[in-house]
Amino acid sequence: MSEERPQNESDEFEEIVGAETDRDPDLAVIEASSRTLRAQSGPPQGDGIPARPADPEVDRALREVEGELARRWPETKLDPSLVRIESLMDILGSPQRAYPSIHITGTNGKTSTARMIESLLGAFELRTGRYTSPHVQSITERISLDGAPISAERFIETYQDIRPYIEMVDAQQEHRLSFFEVLTGMAYAAFADAPVDIAVVEVGMGGSWDATNVIDAGVAVIMPISLDHTDRLGTTPEQIAVEKAGIVKQDATVVLAQQPVEAASVVLKRAVEVDATVAREGMEFGVLSREVAVGGQLLTLRGLGGEYTDVFLPLHGAHQAHNAAMALAAVEAFFGVGSQHARPLDIDTIRSAFASVTSPGRMEVVRRSPTVVLDAAHNPAGARAAAAAVTESFDFSRLIGVVGASDGKDVRGLLEAFEPIFAEVVVTGNSSHRAMDPDELAAIAVEVFGSDRVQVEPRLDDALEAAITLAEEEGEYAGAGVLVTGSVITVGEARLLLGKG
Repeated sequence: MSEERPQNESDEFEEIVGAETDRDPDLAVIEASSRTLRAQSGPPQGDGIPARPADPEVDRALREVEGELARRWPETKLDPSLVRIESLMDILGSPQRAYPSIHITGTNGKTSTARMIESLLGAFELRTGRYTSPHVQSITERISLDGAPISAERFIETYQDIRPYIEMVDAQQEHRLSFFEVLTGMAYAAFADAPVDIAVVEVGMGGSWDATNVIDAGVAVIMPISLDHTDRLGTTPEQIAVEKAGIVKQDATVVLAQQPVEAASVVLKRAVEVDATVAREGMEFGVLSREVAVGGQLLTLRGLGGEYTDVFLPLHGAHQAHNAAMALAAVEAFFGVGSQHARPLDIDTIRSAFASVTSPGRMEVVRRSPTVVLDAAHNPAGARAAAAAVTESFDFSRLIGVVGASDGKDVRGLLEAFEPIFAEVVVTGNSSHRAMDPDELAAIAVEVFGSDRVQVEPRLDDALEAAITLAEEEGEYAGAGVLVTGSVITVGEARLLLGKG
C-alpha cells in the first residue's frame, strides 16, 4: 500500500486533483488494491516532416516500397493475434529486445506525448528511436532516430533488408503480414541496427493485440481513454480499457492519465495482476499551473520527483499541458525517479527539452492573414480539446472550419464539438480511400449547423480557398481565421497545399 504523503504535499495535490479537465480525477475509490508510485525522497530540431526525396531514383524506390506495403492488409484491419509479428521477430532475432522501451496507448494525445518523451530523453543525451502512427505527410515520419525521421534511403534499405524474412513469414501463415505489422518490424529492426538507447513506441490501435505489443516495455503510458474505433475495441470506456491495459507487463511502471473511473479500474486491476507500479495523473503527478504565453504556454508541473517551474511548452491547449505532465512522469519513471531516488531531473535540461518540442498538425499555424490552423482531431474528445485550445489561444473574431473526416468515425460528435466555435463550415474530402463522402458529411453537418452555415467543396484545395475567402470577407485586420480538422490525412494534405513540407 502507499505510504502517507506529508501534509504540505497533500495540500498541493488538492489543486492538481481539481485541475481543469473534464476527465474524472478521483481515482481514490479504486486505489485500495493497487500499488502506487510516489517519490521517496540533445533535443530534436525542425518540425520532423520530410519532403519527398529530391533524387528521382530514390523517390521511385520509395514509391515502390509504399506500393508494396499498400497492397497488404490496411492498418485499420485489426486481427486479434500476435502470431505473425512474433514469427517475424523470431526470425529476425528478436530485435525488439535489444533496447528498453516506453510503450504508449490511449485514445488521444499519443503522438504528441511520444514526441515530448523523445525530446526529453534526447536532452539527456540518450539515443532514441520513436515509432508513431499515422503519418502526417510522409511514411518515413513513422520511424525516427535521434528525433528525426529516418531518411528515405534508410527506410528503403530497412525494408529491403527484412523483405526476405517477411516473405518467409508470409509463406508460413494463413494471412500475410499486414501493412502495420511490416512497418512495426521495420521500426524494431532499425532501432536495433542503429542502435538506440531506448525506443518510444506508440500503439497503432488498442493494445493487447496491437503489433507493437511484442515489446516488453518497462514503462507503460496510458493516455486518456474515450470512445473511438468502437467497432473493433468495444463500445464503453471499460471495454476499450481492457484492450489498452494489455501493454502493461510484469513489474512495469504504469503512467496513467486521468480517466473515467471504470476505465481506470480496469488498468489498476491489470497492474495488480502483473505486480506493476502505478503513477496517476492528478495524484502522484500533474499540472500545477498553466498560463497562456506567446507561441504556447508556461507550465508548472508536479513530477514524481518534485516540482518543475517555468516550463515553456510551444504547443497550445490544456490537453497539451496534460500530455507534458504524462511525458515528464514517463521519463522520470524510466530514470527511476520515485522508486529508486527522490531527486527531480535537472530543471534546465527539462526546460530546454520542452521548449524544443514540435507536434505538426496539432494546433499548428501554417499561414497568416488570415491565420490558418491545422489540428488532426478525428473524434469527439479530440475535437473538444481542439475547440477549447483554439478558443483559449487565438483571439479570432470569426472562425471558419474546414472538415474532412474518415468513414466509420463519430462525425456527428466531432461536428457538435466544433459547432459553438465555427461561424461557418466547409466540408470536404481527402485522397484516402477511407475518406467520408463530402455529401454524406454535409448532410450531417446541415443537421448540426443548419444549411446556411454549411458549404460543400469536394476537393480539399477548393475547400481551403473557399474558407480563406470567407475569412477574408471581414477584411485584412478583422481577425478571422480558419481551422482545418477532422482527419490526420486531411491535415497532412492541407499542410502540403499550404506550402509546408
